[in-house]
Amino acid sequence: MPAPYTGGCLCGELRYVVKSEPLTFYACHCTDCQRRTGTAFALSMVVSRGAFELQKGKPVFYKVQMTDGRTKTGNVCPACSTRVWGEPAKTPDVVIIQPGTLDDRSWLHPVAHIWTRSAQPWFQFPKDVARFEMQPAPGELAKLWQQRATASTKA
Repeated sequence: MPAPYTGGCLCGELRYVVKSEPLTFYACHCTDCQRRTGTAFALSMVVSRGAFELQKGKPVFYKVQMTDGRTKTGNVCPACSTRVWGEPAKTPDVVIIQPGTLDDRSWLHPVAHIWTRSAQPWFQFPKDVARFEMQPAPGELAKLWQQRATASTKA
């Protein structure tokens, strides 16, 4: 499904648009994501910061200092507490959207599952998706996404 993509929080207080194609889309099974989401993994769609536009509302920005010194940040709706996107400190040129907040999620299919060594034992990985026990090398997930996009245009 081609851009633009629209989305928002659970209550509709926050609305956004993504004006260009994602850079990648993956599922993370790390223990941080499990704790943050309260479930088995988190879905993340990385987009260029310039492609992301908040159209409605004012999010609450949070910044959490982890016990090991890392910092986690994100933006949540002040009314319903939906986490809509994160802003990674090491890569300020991107935002990481929680893709469950997109209006149309029917086309979503993660290109990879990362931190699989922490995955819940009952989770069944799809056979056609890359798996990484830990964090993949920089650019690897974007490369896989681009390869999938190229293959689908040739099909």
